[in-house]
Amino acid sequence: MKTIFNIKRVSKSILSIVIIAVIQIFLWNNIQASAPDQADKLDIDKDTQHCISCHGEKSSGRAIVEQWKKSRHATSGVGCLECHAAKKADLDAFDHEGYTIATIVTPKDCAQCHDKETKQFVNSHHADAGMIMGSLDNVLAEVIEGHAGFQNGSNPAAANGCWQCHGSKVEVKKDADGNNMYNEAGVLLFEPKTWPNTGMGRVNLDGSKGACSACHNRHAFDIAQARQPENCGKCHIGPDHPQLEIYNESKHGINFYAHKGEMNLSAQPWVVGEDYSAAPTCATCHMSATPNQPVTHDIGERISWTLRPKVSEKIDAAQIAKYKETGMALPENFLTWEQRRFNMINVCSQCHTKDYINNFYFQYDSQVNLYNEKYGKPGLALMKSLNANEIITPIPFDEQIEWDYFYLWHHEGRRARMGAAMMGPDYTQWHGNFDLAENFYTKIVPEVKELIAEARKHGNVAGADKVQKELDAILNSEMHRWYLGKMSPEEVAARKEAAKKFRQRYSND
Repeated sequence: MKTIFNIKRVSKSILSIVIIAVIQIFLWNNIQASAPDQADKLDIDKDTQHCISCHGEKSSGRAIVEQWKKSRHATSGVGCLECHAAKKADLDAFDHEGYTIATIVTPKDCAQCHDKETKQFVNSHHADAGMIMGSLDNVLAEVIEGHAGFQNGSNPAAANGCWQCHGSKVEVKKDADGNNMYNEAGVLLFEPKTWPNTGMGRVNLDGSKGACSACHNRHAFDIAQARQPENCGKCHIGPDHPQLEIYNESKHGINFYAHKGEMNLSAQPWVVGEDYSAAPTCATCHMSATPNQPVTHDIGERISWTLRPKVSEKIDAAQIAKYKETGMALPENFLTWEQRRFNMINVCSQCHTKDYINNFYFQYDSQVNLYNEKYGKPGLALMKSLNANEIITPIPFDEQIEWDYFYLWHHEGRRARMGAAMMGPDYTQWHGNFDLAENFYTKIVPEVKELIAEARKHGNVAGADKVQKELDAILNSEMHRWYLGKMSPEEVAARKEAAKKFRQRYSND
């Protein structure tokens, strides 16, 4: 009887919970139904009303309209034409429903309201991301991986890969006579190999560079979305620049995902240490405000090293050299690498002590210098010598050593440097330094030896001697002489003692 009584009591409890839940759902739905929609609060002008009366009904436009309705643009009275209106003379202008408009909104359009942000962006490396035509990456896409002329010049390897991050040069679709082409609704058509594209360095028809929508997804332009690390991960990801993966591995990333609800991502002005303190995101360090400095859309203003090239250099080194060559004085507002580092240290200091930050930069600088001295400069010297002495051909990527050298600096070297920059030890070590060492000693050095032997065999003795001299100098240097068995007796003894102590540690388990 006791068991039956308990079952009945439990059944009544469950029934009560179900009834309460049903009542709550009913009440919530009625509240929601009676609550005014966000769109009802908007003061929509007649021009925007005309646009959404059509686009809000079409399946291809409904989501766009709903995104806009929830945006700060909408609540601030910024409608469709404020962004899409064009002049008759604009290359991408066309008549539509009584208005002259352009499909693509460019930084020049955004500058009407966001002038400061646009100027900062235009001066950044982001805006120049589309200028990769002469790079080895572009040679890979247009020659080796794919073909620039494939399918009437559609260039799919570049268009679907490189350009979606770096940006395309947007072109209008033309007919056989060179006239602009339009669809059945009278909308201007773009060359499909160049559009759609929200690449960071897109070259627009109005002459501007860049795409604000690369970070600020249209038409919501949600600032919380732009501040999240995944936003940068569209491009900053993968084997050659795995910033997102490194961030996720770091304590910064771990804290962000553990405390995302405390990040106050929609706040304005979103000052670190004031509006949030749980963790930094990519935006925190590279763009967002601190109590001492404002937001910037020039992502280089806080970067002191450039980790992209074969040998790293301070971020302003090339510019300073250019000014010295021409004899011109540096611009008054020129940012040196020391000033850029000071800007980043200001961000770091919102969470870390001065000594902590200084010691971090010591470790980071040491890793960059290690890469430069042990792999970057020697690898570059060997490749230059092989080319100069005609031991390899001038054709890129037609020989194995060119692929291995590309991996060395473009993939492995970047990972080691970027891992140190963003506190990702696994990427610094096992995806970085380890891969560098394996590649250099088991691939590049043996391949150089083989190429030297082949050159001698085919009569290029003088060239072979010069490359051999370069290789000997590198391998006999302090950091590489271990490879030749030339470690000092003291160093050998120290290594043996360390190994002995390590074995003893595990022998006591």
